[in-house]
Amino acid sequence: MAFWFLLVVVAFAFAICKLLFMFIPSNVPSIDVDTSDVLDDLNQTKENSFIYIPSRRQTDKVQCYEPATMKYLGYFPALKPDEVKERVAQARKAQKVWAKSSFKQRRQFLRILLKYIIEHQDLICEVSSRDTGKTMVDASLGEIMTTCEKITWLLSEGEKWLKPEYRSCGRSMLHKTAKVEFHPLGVIGAIVSWNYPFHNIFNPMLAAVFSGNSIVIKVSEHASWSGCFYFRIIQAALSAVGAPENLVEVITGFAETGEALVSSVDKIIFVGSPGVGKIIMRNAADTLIPVTLELGGKDAFIVCEDVDVPHVAQVAVRGGLQSSGQNCAGAERFYVHKDIYSSFVAEVVKIVKSVTAGPPLVGKYDMGAICMQEHSEKLQSLVNDALDKGAEIVGRGSVGNIGEGAVDQYFPPTVIVKVNHTMKLMQEEAFGPIMPIMEFSTDEEAIKLANDSRYGLGCAVFSGSQKRAREIASQLHCGIAAINDFASNYMCQSLPFGGVKDSGFGRFAGVEGLRACCLVKSVVEDRWWPLIKTKLPKPIQYPISENAFEFQQSLVEALYGLNVTDRLRALVDVLKTLSEPNTTKNSKRTD
Repeated sequence: MAFWFLLVVVAFAFAICKLLFMFIPSNVPSIDVDTSDVLDDLNQTKENSFIYIPSRRQTDKVQCYEPATMKYLGYFPALKPDEVKERVAQARKAQKVWAKSSFKQRRQFLRILLKYIIEHQDLICEVSSRDTGKTMVDASLGEIMTTCEKITWLLSEGEKWLKPEYRSCGRSMLHKTAKVEFHPLGVIGAIVSWNYPFHNIFNPMLAAVFSGNSIVIKVSEHASWSGCFYFRIIQAALSAVGAPENLVEVITGFAETGEALVSSVDKIIFVGSPGVGKIIMRNAADTLIPVTLELGGKDAFIVCEDVDVPHVAQVAVRGGLQSSGQNCAGAERFYVHKDIYSSFVAEVVKIVKSVTAGPPLVGKYDMGAICMQEHSEKLQSLVNDALDKGAEIVGRGSVGNIGEGAVDQYFPPTVIVKVNHTMKLMQEEAFGPIMPIMEFSTDEEAIKLANDSRYGLGCAVFSGSQKRAREIASQLHCGIAAINDFASNYMCQSLPFGGVKDSGFGRFAGVEGLRACCLVKSVVEDRWWPLIKTKLPKPIQYPISENAFEFQQSLVEALYGLNVTDRLRALVDVLKTLSEPNTTKNSKRTD
């Protein structure tokens, strides 16, 4: 059985690789990206580097360090508002040229990127791992696969969804054609988070550039080192297709830099916390630009009693650890049916106790470091609050091979039971490797518990009955639902991504995300021009006829009447009115 399973996995991997290379014609050029300083830094030894002590004070420099080891990586300038506006102005000039580019040229840009990504997976993942503390496997799943999937979707369907879309013209406009056109908005601004530095840059950039826009991206101060390297890849690919300079810009800085970006662009995409998202909205209100907010979540993970416990436990641990400090907001609330609660917890504890956290590029670890300074203190505070209110820790993973300067950058994966919704751990976004598991008795109770949250990004529902799982998921107030799986939605790049409530609004990815980068314009024109031209009926031409309102009444009934007899009678009245002499109210008073 193991042999056949391995054979299937290998065959599937081969098919995926072959599918990817189908989108890379042999004439796609390779690009040269300067990696000298990055590679030198990756090969740096402890002897010629030093431990960085993060400062609480913001300066005119964004200091970068490796969270797994606290080794210093360098710094980048914190741009001032005038500098940001200048970058946006340059991007605006470039966009006017790029807006006239063909889809053929845009697809070639995507193919060049795809080729480079596939050929340099190790480098891209190592840079991401170094800057955020995530493991190489997590980087491959969240950075490489999602980005490749987005590129191949755009290559396959992007032009289709940006072409004019013809719509029904209605009964009164049968002589017209009606369509929706999608034009570039101009300069898109994006303020992105640190958790997936490669994908968080490429995701908005790909949609913006393919739809004819330019984009200015402010990378997180916690992931500027990697972000500025990834920018070189984009620059090289744009140059290879003859795109104008400054079409894509990556800027570094703090809150002041982000505020200046919001005030200068034609649309803003923000990935971050609800608190900062509200500030973004207030600032965007000054210029009334559209806003897309992805503000994290606290996803519910519901497990019914009719599941394969060992399998779902494995998925649950992956989902729970995916919510660790170096990854995305994953499953943070686990609701398990009472009939399998004990066996499920036991299985999860067994798995978690085998999980080890450590420097991802030093050894083979299941989990990496926490990216943000002092975040482990917040996680411990949430755990302490739960323990004070009656919760119990039943299992923890281990931490190994940590340098003295990086002790606070790790938090062991933790399983907690006897939790309830009075605890902060069940209400606040943890963004850490903590699995609080609560039992439920009925589907209705599980739905009520899952909806008892100010967040509404995603959910996962597991049941031996797919119909039952669908029914539960359909009643959860969130933007993303996975049935008998977790976080699989984002690998389907035709689907929109986003949430409700404190998880934000608007969508990126999918058709909705692509068109959200566009000025959506409704266009109506004569169907048989110039043979048939639109003219106003005589009764409503100026000066208005005295029977104009009667004409309108008959016209409305002829078009929208509920039965054929009434509509035919009204049509006769319309034709009769049109055949009568046009007697105006003014002429009648004159007589």
